[in-house]
Amino acid sequence: MTALIILGIIIVCILALAVIYNSLVTRKNQYKNAFAQIDVQLKRRYDLIPNLVEVVKKYMQHERETLEAVIQARNSAVSASDQASKNPGDPGAMKNLSASEGMLSGALGRLFALSESYPDLKANQNMAELQEELSSTENRIAFARQAFNDAVMTYNIAREKFPANLVAGMFNFTPAELLEATEAPEERKAPKVSF
Repeated sequence: MTALIILGIIIVCILALAVIYNSLVTRKNQYKNAFAQIDVQLKRRYDLIPNLVEVVKKYMQHERETLEAVIQARNSAVSASDQASKNPGDPGAMKNLSASEGMLSGALGRLFALSESYPDLKANQNMAELQEELSSTENRIAFARQAFNDAVMTYNIAREKFPANLVAGMFNFTPAELLEATEAPEERKAPKVSF
């Protein structure tokens, strides 16, 4: 009789361990999926930027430094995004992506501010369409970032609760990092894309 009780307790403990483990795996996959949604929108944004630079280049002959800064910031952001997509939630990758995105937003903001001085550029149909696409993409990125951060928060809370924290420690479920905006106030603003 005692052996059956002990066996029953062991079975219950194993089942509880399996349920907790599966719950952590599910939550981890949810935040990875949420990051994949961000990644799709970031790639869309990165694909729009070369088109924007080509349109602007025709009108802004004397603003080569600004155009090069946008291209360099885009390339840096693409690289950071690739690193983050390999391991979403990794603290270093998320911080690097946030910083790169902040630099890109700042460079785009400077580009749009300079383009105000070029009336022909403001009237260009391609420029207007690209601005609309970028604006739409910025909104999609914001929503996807919020969904990612919500999924990360749910995962982190689940892994910190008892007894899940014991299972998380045993099976190396590390905390995930939120994708936050950078600290510089000018980098927290989305680039202005309307004229």
